[in-house]
Amino acid sequence: MPRTKKKITAQNKKPEPGRNANGMGSLRQKTVKGNIYWEGRYSVVDPVTGKSVQRSISGKDQAEVYAKMIKAQTEINEGTYIEPSKMTVGEWLDIWLKTYLNGVRPYTILNYTQHVNNHIKPVLGKVKLDKLNTHMIQQFYNDLGTVHGDKPGLSPKTVKCIHGIFHKALQQAIEIGYLRSNPTTACKLPKVERKEVKSLDNEAIQSFLKAIRGHRFEVIFLVTLCTGLRRGEVCGLTWDCVDLDRGTIFINKQLQQVPGHSGEFRLTPTKNGKGRTITAAAFVMDALKRHKVRQTETRLKAGPLCNEEGFVFTDEVGHRLSPNTVYHNYKRLAASIGLPDARLHDLRHSYAVASLRAGDDIKTVQSNLGHHTAAFTLDVYGHVTEEMKRASADRMERFIQSVSGA
Repeated sequence: MPRTKKKITAQNKKPEPGRNANGMGSLRQKTVKGNIYWEGRYSVVDPVTGKSVQRSISGKDQAEVYAKMIKAQTEINEGTYIEPSKMTVGEWLDIWLKTYLNGVRPYTILNYTQHVNNHIKPVLGKVKLDKLNTHMIQQFYNDLGTVHGDKPGLSPKTVKCIHGIFHKALQQAIEIGYLRSNPTTACKLPKVERKEVKSLDNEAIQSFLKAIRGHRFEVIFLVTLCTGLRRGEVCGLTWDCVDLDRGTIFINKQLQQVPGHSGEFRLTPTKNGKGRTITAAAFVMDALKRHKVRQTETRLKAGPLCNEEGFVFTDEVGHRLSPNTVYHNYKRLAASIGLPDARLHDLRHSYAVASLRAGDDIKTVQSNLGHHTAAFTLDVYGHVTEEMKRASADRMERFIQSVSGA
């Protein structure tokens, strides 16, 4: 059919094909293998070369294509135009994981990679990045928490974690210019119910202390219970961070498994990246002094087999202890006193609860535990402070009754 060239204006209700005199480009009807469709062309400046390049929009409906041209030209004029991308969500996530996680800990990268490969890419990986929308992602999140046959849905906490990873990746895409806004922002996440903190009561602590007496891991369990150190922190503790004279322990690292390498560990910064100093109870420091003497005697007996790495807690020849070994020994001891479900992390909770009940202020407890903020500590151990408030009210009631003669 003959090509017509008529001026197109934004006021035309039914734009005619041809070249637009106001810089809008051109709109024309085309036929390919018997299929008729409309194509619109417009010019945009390439941000890399600075040269004007042609871009096209196509569709079966003339008015639809024209509306898209108007929208593109408006965005170009306002400086909000985003170049259409053929990149898929999966392709961008692969680039993000490989290129934009500098400074992120290896274990964290492994966690990100597993969630991306196991959950996000199988469902949304083939979607064009610039076609991704909030509704699509919301459906994905909802489905993650849904039971499928014998397969249980993911917990709200895991869904929230996946959302955090996806949000970060798409936020980086915005900074580069691949996206205008982050479609994950408006998504609604399932409510995360904080699990009840489990700590050992006084009777259980007495039984545990009796069970570890004479055990080869007695001191490491004692230090964990009485300082609140995390498993990786106590296993990564070195003698240069222990001041036996001042009674202090400096926590600036943790022993963490090398991602993807079972049985391999290395020292990394603490969870919040900051060091902290704990002033330990005198009996804890006395136990460490005796432990150091025994360790020195053992190493002398080992002779050339001894491995000097400086760790506080080691095997007979000086090698650092695996956190997994410590954990399994704890589980066996806990089961022996009737607590098969107790976790090693419960010793940390037990320290925090005992510290609060002993009257330590929340800021001191937060500092000793290595939490980011006192608000987080209050959130985790709020039930303990509520108990303390009730106990305080009861004491005040008894005082009032005693002075009033009631």
